[in-house]
Order: sequence, then C-alpha cells, then structure tokens
Amino acid sequence: MNPEERSKIISLINQEVIPAIGCTEPIAVALCVSKAAETLGSIPERIEVRLSANVLKNAMGVGIPGTGMIGLPIAIALGAICGKSDYNLEVLKDLTPADVEEGRKWIEQEKIHIALKKDISEKLYIEAVCFSGEDKAVVIIAGGHKHYAYIARNEEILLIAPPDEGENQSRDNEILCLSMRKVYDFAMETPVDEIKFILEAGRMNKAAAEKSFIGDYGHNLGRILLGDTERKIIGDNTFAHILSYTSAACDARMAGAMIPVMTNSGSGNQGISATLPVMIYAEENEKTEEELIRALTLSNLLVIYIKQSLGRLSALCGCVVAATGSSCGITYLMGGCYEQICYAVKNMIANLTGMICDGAKPSCAMKVTSGASTAVLSAMLAMEQKCVTSVEGIIDEDVDQCIRNLTDIGARGMCQTDELVLDIMINKKN
Repeated sequence: MNPEERSKIISLINQEVIPAIGCTEPIAVALCVSKAAETLGSIPERIEVRLSANVLKNAMGVGIPGTGMIGLPIAIALGAICGKSDYNLEVLKDLTPADVEEGRKWIEQEKIHIALKKDISEKLYIEAVCFSGEDKAVVIIAGGHKHYAYIARNEEILLIAPPDEGENQSRDNEILCLSMRKVYDFAMETPVDEIKFILEAGRMNKAAAEKSFIGDYGHNLGRILLGDTERKIIGDNTFAHILSYTSAACDARMAGAMIPVMTNSGSGNQGISATLPVMIYAEENEKTEEELIRALTLSNLLVIYIKQSLGRLSALCGCVVAATGSSCGITYLMGGCYEQICYAVKNMIANLTGMICDGAKPSCAMKVTSGASTAVLSAMLAMEQKCVTSVEGIIDEDVDQCIRNLTDIGARGMCQTDELVLDIMINKKN
C-alpha cells in the first residue's frame, strides 16, 4: 500500500471515528437547529423542523443528554437555546439545568413544529427553519450527521453543498477502493504510531461503560450482566465481561447520560460495538498495545467499509455491521490469519443479517449485546476452521460479495420493512 493511499485511509478513519454526546440523530437535529439559530442572529420565536423517515425513527424514543427527557422537542429547543455548532456532535455539552427548564417552556408554548419530509431519497435529511419577526434562517444537514448541504438567511444563500459531497461515503469508497483484503493489510502493515490514535476510541467507550455500572440507566443490562456471578448463568469470565461492558455503554448513551462515546460512521452504538468487545478481550488476554491497536483498527475500518455501501441509516440494525468488525478484531487477537478473519465475517453475515432497526432507544443495549455475543461465537468457530459455506443461504465464496449481499439486503431489500416499522412506531397506542 503506497503512502498516499495509507494517508487517505487514516484521514477517513479520523473523519468517521469521532466523539459524540447523545444519540447522533437527535443530536444532529440539535446541531442543525443551533446552526440555524446562529445564522438567524437572534433567539428564534418559532422553529420548524422537517426530517427524513430514518432520522425521525431514530430520534423518537431516545434520551437527550442532561435533560431526563426523551425525543426531539427538547433536543430542538436546546439546540437553539444553548447549542454551539462549533462543537459538532457535542453541540449540547454546555447545557445547564436552567437551559433545560427554558426548553420545557418552549415546548409548552408550542414554539417547535416537527414534520416528516416527504418525497426525498436521502435517508439522512434534517431541515431546520428558525423565525424571528420578519427574518428567517434555513439550514439543511444531509448525507452526514454534520454535513451542511444548505444555509440561507432570508433571501441570501450562504452555502450550497449537495449531499453527495463532504461526508458521503460511497464517494470515498470510489476514491479508496476499499476491500476486505485492503482493510486487513492496512490494519496489519501500517506503522503502529500512525494508527495509535484509535486507542482513544477504546478508552472513551470503556469509560462510558464504567460510568454506567455505577448509575441507573435504561434497562441496566450491563449492570445486570456484571452482577451475574451469583446466578452463574453466564458467570464471571471474559465472555460475560465483553457483554456487560458493551451493553453498559449503550445503556448510558440511550438513556441520555451526559457521557461522550466514540462513534463510527455516525453512530455511537456502532462505535461501542466495534471497540469494546475487542478492548475487553485484549485486556483480559494480556495482548500487547500494538496487537490492540491493530485489532481496533481492523474492526473500525471494516465497519467503515461495510457502511459505505449500506449507508449511514438503514432498516438494518447497525450492530450487525459493528459486531462484524469486532468479531474480526477478536479473531485476529486469538491468533487468526486473514482466511480465518474472512470466516468470521461470513459467520456473522449468515447469523445476524435481517435484524431490524426500530429506532434508537434503551433496548438497543439488548441488540448490541446480541451482536457482541455473536461476534465471540463467530470468532471461536473461525479459529476452528468452521465457516458457513457458499451453498448456505446468502453466503458467497468471495468475502466482499458476502458483504455486498448484506448491504444489498439492508439498503434495498428492507426498504418496505423500514416504512412499515416507522408506520408502526408512529401509529401505535402507548
């Protein structure tokens, strides 16, 4: 791999593995509103927000950090009241209890209006319009959680950048021509000092899990698993610790804890699932720092590669992709070669493909735990030279074709599923 290509991949990882506080969909909405309020130049009297179905789905049932509240209205209000767009996906990190109380008043005063943006193909689309007197500002985020596609104040257009620029992943994929082999070679051959930064992802996400253990978040799945020694259903072992740490970080994040996590491809749960199983396995098996760095790089870059063709938001749960990355990282740490790592990918795709995304919410912790569990089992099978074969289901002999089969199902085959899931979520009686 030549230095220029290696540099591009490092840049891509740095672009896709970034910190965020809170679920990235409502936080991206808060970011968009914050930018619109800043562009307006005054406190908005009224805010209109129009969202794609996938953004709406992922923002309906998740906690907003530091508020004790769920859903979009408070995220929108706080984006205007205290958000700072320079913070990107940490846009609300300066909020205070007084800001939250003011946000509640905005909701009661019906200053906020939310609607589904119809007739758009972009799955990640956020349009925020802030009004004050005769003035208005419009900001559109599309294609990426922090990619501004349009900014205007009154009749003056300040920015136009189509969604297929900037953060669009398929464009990066064409430039980099990523493949399973290239992902593996990059992780194994890049000078370790050039990729050492990936350790921060593991450290940050592990810290989030440890804070969750001493709190009361969501369904407390991580804490329940950690305290399983008395029941001895899972026991006190590396497998149990992988599950408990992974679910604990998700517990806290989905409940709205003011705890940063390192994301992957715009998702905190993907970042958690791509790092913590690898991190815990490496620590408890006394792997070297270099081995951990390479395993985390392999896992995170594989997730980025798969998401390039799947898209940032889809009907397929992101933990399927992220757990596939961690299974590869664990297989490498177990001493697996390239062939065995490809076995792990095939085992994962054969098992978890089809898990639906029904929005961001506390029960996501159960899904990431299912992914982490399958990641370990798939790695164990791979190390025994066991692999789902090309005569079975959607598995192909070629590992990259297996990945394309997975992403085709998630991006194209499950579109009707996505519509039905949103319809059920919107119309159910609580």
